[in-house]
Formats: sequence, C-alpha cells, structure tokens
Amino acid sequence: MRRWTAITFLVLFAAGMLSDLPAYGQQDQVESRRKMVNKVVPIYPFLAQKMGIAGPVKIEALVVPTGNVKSAVVLGGHPVLAQAALDAVRMCKWEVAPHETKELVILNFHPE
Repeated sequence: MRRWTAITFLVLFAAGMLSDLPAYGQQDQVESRRKMVNKVVPIYPFLAQKMGIAGPVKIEALVVPTGNVKSAVVLGGHPVLAQAALDAVRMCKWEVAPHETKELVILNFHPE
C-alpha cells in the first residue's frame, strides 16, 4: 500500500512540475491551423489504464512545410500519458504549406 501511495505522490508531483514549465520555441514561427492529413491514435499506456488515469494531453508540434513533425513539446497533461501522446503526434502528418508552423494538438485519453 505504501508503494502505491509513494508512486501516486510522485506522479502527482511530477504533473505539477511539468505544468509549470514554459514552452520554449523559435520566435519567428507562424502559428496556424493546418489541416491534419493523417491522425495517429495514441496507445493508451498500460500503467495509466491500471491506475485509472485519464484526461487530455496538450502538445505543440512544429510542422515543416512538407507536413512532417520536426519537434513536439508537451504543454500540459498527465506525465504518464505524455509520452504516448508525443509518440502519436510525431507520426501525424499535416497538409503541405509554404513555411513551418506551430500546431496545437489536444489528445484525450479515457478508459473504454
């Protein structure tokens, strides 16, 4: 029982720490709402399922002109869900554009 209490405390503490981190990025990038051509559904982490963790994860993706993701940063959400969300967003593809753009993606995790 103590082990789960400690794990829960660490996860909640880390969630609070991650939500306070500023998002660093290039200043000259254009923010837009390009159409997502290929959306990848994230894999719900086993640990999150077992612990009953659910909710949204907010990610900012830097998308190059070809539509591929150059980089992605977690802006908010539970840390246990964050890696699965990042993996999914990095595999997504957007429509072609003349320049790099920042795209906000919100992935919702919920048990089924």
